[in-house]
Amino acid sequence: MRKQVLFIQGGGDGGYEADTKLVASLQKALGKDYEISYPRMQTDEAAPDFGWLKQIGKEIGKLRDDVILVAHSLGASLLLKYISENKVSKKVAGIFLISTPFWSGKEKWVQGIELQEDFAESVPKNSRIFFYHCRDDEEIPFNHIASYRHKLPVATFREIESGGHQLGNNLNLVAKDIKDL
Repeated sequence: MRKQVLFIQGGGDGGYEADTKLVASLQKALGKDYEISYPRMQTDEAAPDFGWLKQIGKEIGKLRDDVILVAHSLGASLLLKYISENKVSKKVAGIFLISTPFWSGKEKWVQGIELQEDFAESVPKNSRIFFYHCRDDEEIPFNHIASYRHKLPVATFREIESGGHQLGNNLNLVAKDIKDL
């Protein structure tokens, strides 16, 4: 039976299309023993979380235990929000977060996507968590990874020299970490 991977896209106009290259890279690197589910997230501008949290929960619910969760950018921050604020219905083998923004501020739009102060205490305890961030990320400042390192020191952090926000559309490092679980 193939291992299941759920990939949550990044946000913005064209986010789904842009991340298809990440999904293709990951699938190629993982090989035929892994099956990637890549649902298109529907954005509801009126919802405080853009309507993504409910969709993420629904997608996780469709999978078997020992699921592998991978997400990029806005999707990574919302996946982390979901798993820290909801009881996850499946056993999660690993969580792989790419170019993850650490939202903060008083703006109204941030309030629905910001993590709770104690989020680290609520993430699944038996799941390995990995963060990947390129120093030359042009969209999410590299120092956001430091906020996660401070809040979630048990996670593994991969600081990558170059590749920008999309990691050069090369997820070989992520695939290696998935295979090493």
